[in-house]
Amino acid sequence: MTSTDTIAQPTIERPRVGLFVTCLVDVVRPSIGFAAVKLLEASGCDVVVPAGQTCCGQPAYNSGDRADARAIAVQTIEAFDGCDYVVAPSGSCAGMLKSHYPRLFEDEPAAQARAHAFAGRVHELVSFLVDVRGWREIPPELQTGQPMRITYHDSCSGLRELGIKDQPRQLLTSINGLELVEMADSEICCGFGGTFSVKFPDISNAMVEKKTDNIAATEPLLVLAGDLGCLMNMAGKLSRQGRPIAARHVAEVLAGETTTPALLAPTDPARRD
Repeated sequence: MTSTDTIAQPTIERPRVGLFVTCLVDVVRPSIGFAAVKLLEASGCDVVVPAGQTCCGQPAYNSGDRADARAIAVQTIEAFDGCDYVVAPSGSCAGMLKSHYPRLFEDEPAAQARAHAFAGRVHELVSFLVDVRGWREIPPELQTGQPMRITYHDSCSGLRELGIKDQPRQLLTSINGLELVEMADSEICCGFGGTFSVKFPDISNAMVEKKTDNIAATEPLLVLAGDLGCLMNMAGKLSRQGRPIAARHVAEVLAGETTTPALLAPTDPARRD
């Protein structure tokens, strides 16, 4: 079995879902977490937010600190014990939990088996709604009917590790009044990459400049993505460029939660008062 294999699970009428909040959502934008809970409950899940969760361990893992990454993985797996599924509003964090946790325990068969079982229950939020809960459209009660023109950025981890591409578009295009306009090179990295943007700031800046040019060319009210790190990077650049384009996590729009001010935009034309 590879680290990306998903263990087959029986259909559960009302599953117990543990929300992995993520560090950035917890500290920077809790509204994403509340939107995720709203969506999960609307899909027929009982949602819990285990208090024992912390970071997914990706910063340590990517920096070569396997000891701390393993310790975090053990704590996370324990925190979500008893959950039918573990769902994260982040392709990056979900990718860490699902693809990399089993690799941390290659010298411990029992621990690796537990990590594999845990990984098989992990899903990114939007893919969970579509691929597991069977959503094909956003329920009418979650739709605001607010007209908005949006474009969507495919975050690297969600796209390349988890195969998230069509799922957000399927749900977004089901929303009344929403117009999705594809930007050029939506699958190209925004230049954030966590520690990449710190180690190689000039390259990162050149990449995000290309990304914001492509965003602006679609003339959107909003740019959406499934990872807050990408959104912060793009929103910061858009704001410094003086472009009045708001940035939001896709969960906020899918849940009809757009009252919270957008990320760093000079103005927020998509705000609903």
